[in-house]
Amino acid sequence: MKHDDATTRLKELAQAFNVFNATSRDLQAAWAALEARVAELTRQRDAAQKARMAELAAKERVAERLQSLLEALPAATLMLNAEGRIVEGNAGAHELLGAPLVGAKWQDVVQRALSAESDTDGTPRLSDGRRLNVSRRSIADGGCVLLLTDDSEAHAHRSGVERQRRQSAIDDMNARLAHQLRTPLATAVLYLSRIADGGLPADTCQRLGAKALARLRDLQHLIDGMLALARGERGEAEDIDVAMLLEQVRASAEASLGDGRRLRLPHREPGVCVRGQRHLLHSALLNLVENALHAGDRVQIEAHTDQTDIVISVTDNGPGIPEALATRIFDPFFTTRRDGTGLGLAMARSVIQAHGGQLNLVPAMQGARFVMRLPRAGMTHLLPSGELFNGDPAHPART
Repeated sequence: MKHDDATTRLKELAQAFNVFNATSRDLQAAWAALEARVAELTRQRDAAQKARMAELAAKERVAERLQSLLEALPAATLMLNAEGRIVEGNAGAHELLGAPLVGAKWQDVVQRALSAESDTDGTPRLSDGRRLNVSRRSIADGGCVLLLTDDSEAHAHRSGVERQRRQSAIDDMNARLAHQLRTPLATAVLYLSRIADGGLPADTCQRLGAKALARLRDLQHLIDGMLALARGERGEAEDIDVAMLLEQVRASAEASLGDGRRLRLPHREPGVCVRGQRHLLHSALLNLVENALHAGDRVQIEAHTDQTDIVISVTDNGPGIPEALATRIFDPFFTTRRDGTGLGLAMARSVIQAHGGQLNLVPAMQGARFVMRLPRAGMTHLLPSGELFNGDPAHPART
């Protein structure tokens, strides 16, 4: 019996040793795996630290380069915190604004370095008179970055360009004025020269004298209108009977009707009116008729109305306008005539557009045909007078 008990205990002991050995092997394997994991984590940590250090070094180099660039900038660069104090400034800022800067309040620097008087356009000036261009950008912490540049040289250049532009506009206006004044003046001179030649009956001299006086009055009205434009005044608008206007244009063009030329005005609608400046519209229409009489020996003016507009066409029997030139004929100073100024059509379109209308070259069976559309009285809206002759005959019509 005792022998059986001993055998059992030996078997139990052997099993216990087997379990112990198995557990020991498991622990050894787990330890080895743990050591491997620790080694891997250590390697990853070292790699991450190395990458972080490399990243920090790269950022530091970038920061150094940015700092070098900021220092090298000819412009003044300032960083302000949320309280308006300067926390950083480059060499350009010290050169432009003087010291002290860092730690000072921006408002104090403004009072110290900038003039109390600014330009009429609000541009700040340094105490020595130089103009400043100031740009501001907000940053995340509530502060901002200021970029200040000396704008004196660029402003002088812009001022020079602006002076040249104004002078060019004045020269253009002078040329346009000369063209507008030439037609009634030449007509009056022609009438008076015929009187001066003598030999005409008294009634003919009286009739020619009256026509010359009418042209001189046209000239006076044109000069008064141009002076009003130069002063920025709006010309006085009136209701204009279209039939009477066309008859006045026909009468003004009579001086150009020699050498077998004919001007036909077959259709009139009395009582149909446009609203605008009579002498400007008269001058624009006369320019078209004079142009047509230079192109051909037969010119016809037609007028009709539709629901909203008065449509007036001027057609000649000349050689017409080549397609290659059709897009340029309204350009100022473009002309195919040796004695032309290239302003007649440009001026006519500018006046018609200023009265809310349109003037275009349209296809014709023979010669050239210009068609203008003007709103009937009550629908015309004049542009400000300064835009009637602004050097841009392509100004869009406003209705």
